[in-house]
Amino acid sequence: METRLLHYFVTLAEELHFGRAAQRLCISQPPLSVAIRQLEEQLGAQLFERSSRGVRLTAAGAHLHARASQLLALGRQAAQETRDIAQGTRGHLRLGFVGSSLYRGLPQALAQMQRTHPDVRVDMLEANSAEQLLGLQQLRLDVALVHSIQPPEGIASRLIAAEPFVACLPAGHALEAAPAIDLARLGGERLILFSSLVSPAYHQRIHEMCQAHGFVPEVRHEVRHWLSVLALVSLGQGVALVPAALQRVGLPRLVFRPLLGEHPASEMLAMWRSGPANALVQALLGHLQEAAQALP
Repeated sequence: METRLLHYFVTLAEELHFGRAAQRLCISQPPLSVAIRQLEEQLGAQLFERSSRGVRLTAAGAHLHARASQLLALGRQAAQETRDIAQGTRGHLRLGFVGSSLYRGLPQALAQMQRTHPDVRVDMLEANSAEQLLGLQQLRLDVALVHSIQPPEGIASRLIAAEPFVACLPAGHALEAAPAIDLARLGGERLILFSSLVSPAYHQRIHEMCQAHGFVPEVRHEVRHWLSVLALVSLGQGVALVPAALQRVGLPRLVFRPLLGEHPASEMLAMWRSGPANALVQALLGHLQEAAQALP
């Protein structure tokens, strides 16, 4: 059945008068009569009883009126939702993130997204960088927040935050009194860092930083989450080199000190699939950058 025919039928069912229905539809009566006959022929059912006293619905017509009204309402709703999604005011985003993003403006960006896009639902999945890239490629994620990593073909990226690494020490450590630390002085320390299987880029970057200062790090523990790194340091199990953002975590018995000299930055990037622009993705990226830049 054509939507046009259903629209004509519902209008006539509401007016029960060909003249008034035709006026509402901005057509003349003959095309309306033709349209109703076409619909009745398609359905094999009489929808209206016509008499000198007027027009009224048959039982079949009353049934179709209820269903057709629902169908037309659903069509209007679907059209409006489609326009909203195209304009970025409605929809669903699946966001992957690494744990450190929680201290790099992600909560603030999500709060702002909720204010500017109240009809957008954001589902979140914590995963390492490699898992998130796979999620993007397999269409399970729309946006990924990852550590510095080379995006594969078909994946676009944008730098959200870049900040220095700092030394994370347990309270009472011999270097606690130093205002800044020469990385070479950590040469004899037991290091706690991410597993190379979880974050190979971060693992390699820490090794390269240490080797540039004359030592190969003695790795005591390899873990999967930043909070595990900080917790082990606070328990006196070693020291770590962590992004400066983790100073905001607030765990007790931790001391953070800047590193002397020039070192590679700790980067967080947003990644998404290349292709037709997604207004919701772009809106979230804007909020992420604003939130990261506003952090002290």
